[in-house]
Amino acid sequence: METLQNIKKEIKKVIIGHEKLIDSMIIGLITKGHILIEGVPGIAKTTAVKALAKSVNLDFKRIQFTPDLLPSDITGIEIYNPKTNEFQIKKGPVFTNFLLADEINRAPAKVQSALLEAMQERQVSIAEENFSLPEPFLVLATQNPIEQEGTYPLPEAQLDRFMLKVEVGYNTLEEEVEIINLLDNPKEIKAVATKENILNIQKELKNIHIDKELIKYIATIVNATRYPEKYIKLFEYIEVGASPRATISLVNAAKANAMLKNKDYVAPSDIIELIPLVLKHRIKLNYKAEADEIKKDIIIKEIIDTIDIP
Repeated sequence: METLQNIKKEIKKVIIGHEKLIDSMIIGLITKGHILIEGVPGIAKTTAVKALAKSVNLDFKRIQFTPDLLPSDITGIEIYNPKTNEFQIKKGPVFTNFLLADEINRAPAKVQSALLEAMQERQVSIAEENFSLPEPFLVLATQNPIEQEGTYPLPEAQLDRFMLKVEVGYNTLEEEVEIINLLDNPKEIKAVATKENILNIQKELKNIHIDKELIKYIATIVNATRYPEKYIKLFEYIEVGASPRATISLVNAAKANAMLKNKDYVAPSDIIELIPLVLKHRIKLNYKAEADEIKKDIIIKEIIDTIDIP
């Protein structure tokens, strides 16, 4: 689809490399799926999210998560106005199209949970009222994998609400040279889509064909994380498998991946590319995996290699 390719081109004006991150953000936009971005500081995570918002001319807000943050700092609060002698609702930064939850694991669970209703129900409760969030609404959260002091691991319930988890590494040497060259020749990002364009693209997702055998393949992949003893040799290392939300996420993400490639049908490759991004943060390993230094990547690869592709 031309609109999606134009969005991607605009983002790539300021983001060098990180193809997987760019594609994942666009897939999230198409599917209304939230994205968790993990990477060390300084690799343009925030810049990428801002670039996406500019390219589609939608509102963008950023929340810096800290240990002293309150839930009302995200959702909003009911305040008393002495001039009118009435209580009024002051909406928080969650009322936007793109919400960047920066270093989300730096705030305690009470604050992290303030996002749960917004991410799943796309509404916010303040006082005794419910408020719908604007459409489209997308949470893009970042976390630093190397700092553990002063951080609070995301609970499984919240992790499961992220459609994809993208791990972003360093650029190549050539890409880093290109980044330096950009400093002297900055490029302006243009809006190449409107809100209406994006909402129409989201509606068109249902028209992307996915074969019944591929749906069964996706269900089998997810099922293998729940009953690994039936499928893989490394079954003893999995404590908890992926939820039904993982199956739905993988179907929708695969359809969006096909759309991004200008196709109206899903191929097996569209699914396989996204399996690690959908499953990795939803699988929980036990203490034995840590002791034997078995990583999730190894287990996911065995699942992919074991289950026959239709």
